[in-house]
Amino acid sequence: MAMLAAYAALTDPMIRDHGTAESVAGWLLRTSAEQFTYQELGFNDLARTAALFEQTSPAHTPTCLVDGWDEELLGCSLSDYVGVTQLLQVAALQNEGRFDPAWLSQPQMEQICSVIPARTIREVTERHFVTDPKAFRVENEQRRLSRDAHVRRFEYNPLRGRPFLSVFGAGYLAPSSHLIIPKGSTLGLYYMGIDHFGNRFAKELGDLFEQYVGRQLGQLPDADVYPEIIYRDERRSVDWIVVFDDLVLLVEVKSTRPTQQLRLGVLDRTSAALRQIKHAYKQLETTAALITGRNPSFRIIPTDRPLHGLVVTMEPFHTANAPFQKEMQPDTNIPVTVCSATELEHLVTLKDTSVGKLLRERQDDPMASTYSLNTAFTGRDLGRNTILNAGWDSYPWKRHADRQSRPL
Repeated sequence: MAMLAAYAALTDPMIRDHGTAESVAGWLLRTSAEQFTYQELGFNDLARTAALFEQTSPAHTPTCLVDGWDEELLGCSLSDYVGVTQLLQVAALQNEGRFDPAWLSQPQMEQICSVIPARTIREVTERHFVTDPKAFRVENEQRRLSRDAHVRRFEYNPLRGRPFLSVFGAGYLAPSSHLIIPKGSTLGLYYMGIDHFGNRFAKELGDLFEQYVGRQLGQLPDADVYPEIIYRDERRSVDWIVVFDDLVLLVEVKSTRPTQQLRLGVLDRTSAALRQIKHAYKQLETTAALITGRNPSFRIIPTDRPLHGLVVTMEPFHTANAPFQKEMQPDTNIPVTVCSATELEHLVTLKDTSVGKLLRERQDDPMASTYSLNTAFTGRDLGRNTILNAGWDSYPWKRHADRQSRPL
């Protein structure tokens, strides 16, 4: 740890810029992107893929995410694509970062290839997971946003798009095997979908994500969940309103993700990601005012309990609740917490306390309220998330294991 601290002290712009408030904020953004991003739970990320794309119904008729979209984009079914991702992850972990397609011809691989055909494994791997040093260098140069040597290590890494390199011995080598699983996540599919289908993919994914959040909220055993309420001139409230005995939770969903500028430590007030969160704050404040003002369209929502706002983002904004980012958002008359899909997936499984109590206690703590929501789960009893379980169980290796375990 001392060596890492010394390295940061020599190279980080916060030191070069003499620790100004702005440079400290930038350091927090860079550090969270560098460290916390790789601490996400692989189970949630992969299980969410099927739960979102295959097991959630859209609110509007899609034109992009229709039957066969996965075959067009991936060259196989979504289920097989995630199955290949899982196989490559295990292979790399067990073989010092390597996967060799020639292994698929070995007798001991026969059972694996009976689940996903060897041809599919080879084609998907080569199409989506492998690059060569020349292509790596070209993309690495094309994707750079800054020429500041102090932030070079925070720039986009082409291995996030293709985690295996060819020409380094037999088969393929993954220098950073932890980058394999994200290829099968919603985020990995988002970037591939945008490249192939354009903005239609992003819009329809956003619609799916909103409905997915509603499904997650529907697991709460002690709450009534209402979809958005349409009021004057076809205006709409927040996406979901959750009524507990001791709290009304206003939920606004944003299918957004941190930009490269944020990962480099630039708090750009004009960025699309921050604009979406700012809009969420405004939606929460407007809906809260309509409820407390007893607007007739909201008569079903009680006014005798506190209100709390929740902004749910598809990907984590790890420091979104910290003061240096909160101050960039509009003032609201209700407390607001920003959380990721993963944090919501944990929140709805609380077993030893109520969601309302946890959120109120967290908000009453001046320090805890500035942390990410997942810190409030430390020491808590969390159950299994049935929606994620269903997503995970749909993948080839789990289905195969279930068949193998059934009695004859």
